[in-house]
Amino acid sequence: MIAAAGPGSVTGIGIDAVDIVRFAKVIARRPRLVERVFTEDERAYAERRAEPAQHLAARFAAKEAVMKTLGVGIGAFAMRDVEVVRPVGPSGRRGAPALLLRGKAAALAERRGIARWHVSLTHTDALALAMVLGESGPEVG
Repeated sequence: MIAAAGPGSVTGIGIDAVDIVRFAKVIARRPRLVERVFTEDERAYAERRAEPAQHLAARFAAKEAVMKTLGVGIGAFAMRDVEVVRPVGPSGRRGAPALLLRGKAAALAERRGIARWHVSLTHTDALALAMVLGESGPEVG
């Protein structure tokens, strides 16, 4: 028996992997790519790290995983329409990564009925991975 999607149901799931060495070479050859793909806050976050390419690669993987979750490909929305954020908690420390969608990405998510996003990022020296899950139902503040 297959259950019908209802409030709080998984609407989409996506995963992506990025080869960090290859990604670093691409951004070294085409530095303007970083400005086109990443928001100012994402770039600032990565630049504060010892190995910025690892963090940019993980965020790129998250953007690609969002596309897969929405069932679309490159060009459906601007890459900067999806931002990986690290909200600051009550203690002043940054929390787990979260997704902020705007523009066409937000419109696509609304059409798909996605109200909540879950994202997990990880990386080694060589590989960055992102897993994204879109969930339907009323938004929770």
